[in-house]
Amino acid sequence: MSSTLERHTVTLGETLVGEGPAVVVGRLSLRVRRGQADAHEALRESRAAEPTGGTALLVEPFSAADLPAIAELADAVVVGASWTRDIPLVRAAAGLGLPTVVERRASGSVEEWLGLADYCAAEGDGRVILCEGGQVDLALMRAARAAAGRPALVDVSADAGLSAAAVAAGADGAVLDVLAGGGTAAHGARKGGYAGVVARQFGAGDEEAQPDPSTALRAAEEAVILVGALLRPEAPATLPECREAIDRLDAALATLLERRAAVAGVVQRIKPVGGFAGRDMDRERALVARMALRAPALGTERLASIMNAVIEAGLLLAEERAGDDPATP
Repeated sequence: MSSTLERHTVTLGETLVGEGPAVVVGRLSLRVRRGQADAHEALRESRAAEPTGGTALLVEPFSAADLPAIAELADAVVVGASWTRDIPLVRAAAGLGLPTVVERRASGSVEEWLGLADYCAAEGDGRVILCEGGQVDLALMRAARAAAGRPALVDVSADAGLSAAAVAAGADGAVLDVLAGGGTAAHGARKGGYAGVVARQFGAGDEEAQPDPSTALRAAEEAVILVGALLRPEAPATLPECREAIDRLDAALATLLERRAAVAGVVQRIKPVGGFAGRDMDRERALVARMALRAPALGTERLASIMNAVIEAGLLLAEERAGDDPATP
């Protein structure tokens, strides 16, 4: 293993997986075509047509014949859950010179999973990422990540709504299926790709009536940004990295402020004396004191100023909405 490589972080193209912000990446399986499609063409179509938003692309081969195309066009090779015991293909995939994403075999134990990851690291250059999928077990993923000291992703293709829970459980990001040319996966009757995620997420039956196929991607990215901003520590080293981190934190902050304003509006409708006249200064001081325990660097004085602005903005919004509502006396 190169001494410059870190076990805890792996770079996929321009995407860093591990320490730092959580990510969303795309996964393309060539196995759904069962060797009937040219791998180079499939990967080029996927890069051009799928709404991956410039994210990294992980590719699972159908056979060793797909590996040259993957080495040329993919950001990582996937050792798929359905063939983790095909040792010749595992060895060939791990030796490509790309990062290797090792999926857990159905019903596979943590020990088996991590043993395969170590094998792939030894056959390759050490850059290995764990990936939990299928019937997702977030507790098992968390245990495996802690034991291995390697990055871990969770495949949320079956339910993009799991993205937030995955990051909250410690995953370094979410994976969504993509298909070249927007085709359909041959997993029984299960629709594949982003369109399939959207169909399952929103219950749409008519393919032509599907929502924008990037909807699931945006939902996953939103969840990853918001939950990651709250739970994942970051140590940006450059000005662009600092600005990106601030953007993520501001997105989470804006979301929380909007929700706070909505709940405060309900309070105004319930209280016998609403608006500015109904402010409870003792409660507000107690609120600031509790917040200072979580933000000691800001302290009560700065937090009091911030929260006064937040509370006043919420009260003004509640008054405006009350004035716009003809049902309000």
